[in-house]
Amino acid sequence: MANILQRIGNTSVLALRNIVPASGARILLKLESENPTGSMKDRMALAMIAAAERDGRLAAGGSVVEYTGGSTGVSLALVCAVKGYRLHIVTSDAFAPEKLDHMRILGAELQVLRSTGGRMTEQLTRDMIEAARVVAADERALWTDQLNNIDQLAAYHAMAAEIWTQTDGRVDGFVQSVGTAAALRGNAEQLRRHNAQIRIVAVEPAESPVLSGGKSGAHKIDGVGAGFVVPLWHDRIADRIERVSTSDAIEMARRLAREEGIFAGSSTGANVIAALRLAERMGPGATVVTVMCDTGMKYLRTFGS
Repeated sequence: MANILQRIGNTSVLALRNIVPASGARILLKLESENPTGSMKDRMALAMIAAAERDGRLAAGGSVVEYTGGSTGVSLALVCAVKGYRLHIVTSDAFAPEKLDHMRILGAELQVLRSTGGRMTEQLTRDMIEAARVVAADERALWTDQLNNIDQLAAYHAMAAEIWTQTDGRVDGFVQSVGTAAALRGNAEQLRRHNAQIRIVAVEPAESPVLSGGKSGAHKIDGVGAGFVVPLWHDRIADRIERVSTSDAIEMARRLAREEGIFAGSSTGANVIAALRLAERMGPGATVVTVMCDTGMKYLRTFGS
């Protein structure tokens, strides 16, 4: 019998019409907002749970634990609700309250850690990880541990296969912001199997540019920039790393809404800025694909302020 999880994936791609590079290159946006919770994280949540079911780490009636800035938690809450697992989420008040509300509505139990000024920092990430470890040990639950979990890569290999088919193989560049690094790594691996010359660009917060050799700092781009070099990252993934500030990312998200009718979050804004930079370098005739990570409906209070 069909269920909502079968609606994950096979999302559309859309060419930007007004926010375009002067070079004449084309920017395509993969609309991950079409997934059931409005986020690309539905893909990885289902992949992690399905892998744990297959190898016996998660049995009927079991419990799941994760630390998350929100979108992974919402996606896990969806998957666990459908499959009947209890879910304990460690999160923080640094993240969009809409995401925390969404997790609760889907049945997740939340432990919300206090942040410093509502900002994402390395210490907050590490505190969330430790709290999740303690809960997993106490409850003997499956800890999906997204920063280290390679099961999710298969979900992004599938996403890249969709992109390749939807573009008829006309992909010259791929751009994605880095949270766990799984989305960038999985897409890059699969796209390069088709064409090793595709340019891969990673995006990180300018306030915390650790991947490009800078210092850890605080920022407010939800879902990216853990504040340290995450385990799934390696230097061969990206040909280039672009730094984008929180203010620029949010302003681009507002522009996407006003000029394209696309209401997305700040990580999408950062992606589009970096895609524009790459497209300018690549020149006429190039096609750059980037990702609408999630819907802006998850950030109404953020953008409404």
